[in-house]
Amino acid sequence: MRNMFITLAATVLVALLAVSGCSKPAAPADGTPPPGPAASVPKIAGMVFQEDQFFRLVLFGMRDAAKKAGVELLEGNSAMKPEKEIQLVNTYVARKVDAIILSPISAKGSVAALKQAADKGIKVVTYNTSVEGDLAVSAVASIEEDLGAQTGKAAKKYIEEKLGGKAKIAVFCFKSQAPEQSEARVGGFKKEVGTLPGVEFVAEQDAWLPELGVKRVGDVLTANPEVNIIWAANEGGTVGAVMAVKNADKVGQVAVFGTDASEQLLGFLQSRDNILQAITSQRPTELGRLAVENALKAIKGEAVEKKVSLPGVCLSRTDPAGVAAFAKQLQEWIGAGSK
Repeated sequence: MRNMFITLAATVLVALLAVSGCSKPAAPADGTPPPGPAASVPKIAGMVFQEDQFFRLVLFGMRDAAKKAGVELLEGNSAMKPEKEIQLVNTYVARKVDAIILSPISAKGSVAALKQAADKGIKVVTYNTSVEGDLAVSAVASIEEDLGAQTGKAAKKYIEEKLGGKAKIAVFCFKSQAPEQSEARVGGFKKEVGTLPGVEFVAEQDAWLPELGVKRVGDVLTANPEVNIIWAANEGGTVGAVMAVKNADKVGQVAVFGTDASEQLLGFLQSRDNILQAITSQRPTELGRLAVENALKAIKGEAVEKKVSLPGVCLSRTDPAGVAAFAKQLQEWIGAGSK
């Protein structure tokens, strides 16, 4: 009798397991289909190569777009080191991200690692800088020549109105860092200012970080005391130029014009020392936002604009209301990105 009960219990247990294993979840009372497995959330890697306010604002734009789209954003910083960029790309490939967004360190040198990612079906979107060939499904960037040209127009007006149309100019760029980008900005600036017959370019050097700018601008001012206009092609160089003018006790003798925008540079524009005259800002949060949106479109198989070009925004000491409005917008971007 005991064996019979054991056999019966085992039979019932097997039957119950079979039913529970083959049955589907009960449909809701309203007739809608039962819930299935959750759809996988797209994973996008967002990379920068420098820790300055420009790239922080790019990241804020990425975060905002990723949050709104329900996308997982993995952030990385290559610190301007090619080997670290390769390492990060390989890490993201191993993590099977759906897209990689980055400002490549080198138009040529960054290709190999990104091609391996693209060969595995990962969508590559570039911003700020790009790579050679047809590797990127979308490239989002500022119009580099325009960034230089807009500041060049402001400098030209200053030279005509304040200096009688004559000026000795020193240019500070980042040719060794990103030659094509640097040359485009320099070319745009020179194209505008160079139309004045009384203008002479007496020096052109690389100085893209504040400390480098302080030293090299200082050296140029010592070697060329006649220089009365300085233009820098990026944020770090502009910061360094303003500080070098102060250090050289050239306030009131040398005017600085620059590129990019940050809290510090906006403060310089609003300062009573009258050193920084105008800057042309990129639209970094917009770059980050569009890069994520285009990456997501590519992941979904939707049509993506291959090249997106954004004009700059010129901010001048002669328009204090415009500078104040941009400063307020910058604070909003920073506040939103830090949440």
